[in-house]
Amino acid sequence: MTHDVEVAVGHTEQLMPTTSTANPMRLEVGPGRWIGNWDAEDPRFWKDVGRRTARVNLKYSILCEFLGFVVWQLWSIVAIYLPAAGFDLETTELFWLISMPSLVGATLRIPYSFMVARFGGRNWTVVSALLLLVPVGGMAWAVADPTTPFWILLTLAGLAGFGGGNFASSMANITYFYPAREKGWALGLNAAGGNLGAAVAQLAVPVAVTVFAAGTLHLPLAGLMWMPFIVLAAFLALRNMHNLSQARSDLSGSLAAVREPQMWVIAVLYIGTFGSFIGFSAVFPKLIKDSFPAFSSFAVLGAALSLAFLGPLVGSLTRPLGGRLADKHGGARITIAAFAVMAVLTAALALTSPAGGFWWFLALFILLFGASGVGNGSTYRMIPAVFTRRAHLSARAGRREATAISTERQAAAALGLVSAIGAYGGFLIPQALGASVGATGGYTAAFWSFVGIYALLSAVAWFNYQRASSPFAGSGA
Repeated sequence: MTHDVEVAVGHTEQLMPTTSTANPMRLEVGPGRWIGNWDAEDPRFWKDVGRRTARVNLKYSILCEFLGFVVWQLWSIVAIYLPAAGFDLETTELFWLISMPSLVGATLRIPYSFMVARFGGRNWTVVSALLLLVPVGGMAWAVADPTTPFWILLTLAGLAGFGGGNFASSMANITYFYPAREKGWALGLNAAGGNLGAAVAQLAVPVAVTVFAAGTLHLPLAGLMWMPFIVLAAFLALRNMHNLSQARSDLSGSLAAVREPQMWVIAVLYIGTFGSFIGFSAVFPKLIKDSFPAFSSFAVLGAALSLAFLGPLVGSLTRPLGGRLADKHGGARITIAAFAVMAVLTAALALTSPAGGFWWFLALFILLFGASGVGNGSTYRMIPAVFTRRAHLSARAGRREATAISTERQAAAALGLVSAIGAYGGFLIPQALGASVGATGGYTAAFWSFVGIYALLSAVAWFNYQRASSPFAGSGA
């Protein structure tokens, strides 16, 4: 049965508004929880039923994406414990285990970005959540035996990329639910809730695998502990989320997004913001262990507590702030500032680490994570704004222009594609740091290269979107 038929034969569901109206608008919900009359840009629809429905879907999207990030980051934590558990691995192999989930996750984001339109947001959220059982189960099995070959460990680390792919489909889904004026805040909350998974994993996993260990490690728990939560999240998404009939596959819209040069500019900027967040999140535990081994963990009630979780925690919490600031001041302006701050902080790290001591190192990295989080939110908010501005410019120039919905679909496709390209930074940063260690014995060379990249990206954002003669200047992009 097609989605059109399902909606046609479906029932009408009313969600009562918070203030009474004479004739409140209703949701047309068909079998499979397909909504057939979604129009977030209609103020009356949004007030009567849209906002409440969007919030429900956002809540469970955040939960499932949160677990996706947990799974995505597991190997960055477990890899640190493998030598102590009896695994004979070289430093380069450990860096590959840390970076492989980002490589696969970034690649999966490309097809994942189309899955919402193909199968429905609710349906794909359930499927993508259940797929997380594969990497966590595989990890639990593999790390129980120190003789497990490296290629199996690397394969399972790659499967953890399922968690990274979830971000693209989740963000594409949520952008359909919210009106343009609230997309920045909604996307920021959705992304921040997911990003928090990296922090929670880095806080909870070391505790779980070391608590009452008495000289041993319970590494399989790093995977097993998340299975009940994954099953519960999938069930809640199945029961409470919706599919939107308007979220249809639009190949022409996707191709138009790829042909838009500004999409590639934003994608490069996103490598610098989100790529830094996820890349540093993955490698931060190892950076602390290598640079300040005495501070790599603290014994608390029989468990090892690592402070590495503070970095991704701050980066996650500042992401919605970046979206909100972008809504108010323009995404490009905030992104430029974020890159400038990141360049200064990374230069300070290069100049003072490790001589400055652990607490200075930790403080600088926490600020760096915070700046990258703001940049994540502001850069991502630029996507719908830039596509809308491009449509207006084309219409003003008299060129044939797509309809508003097709512009929305292009922006939705771009959200997934940009998130995919940006996530490759999560692979590049650990690899750059590993190469720096291999070539110089330390991380300083990699830090200086990051300084130059952040300065360049800040200039690129200014040239394209804030320069006085730019067609996007003053547009809110």
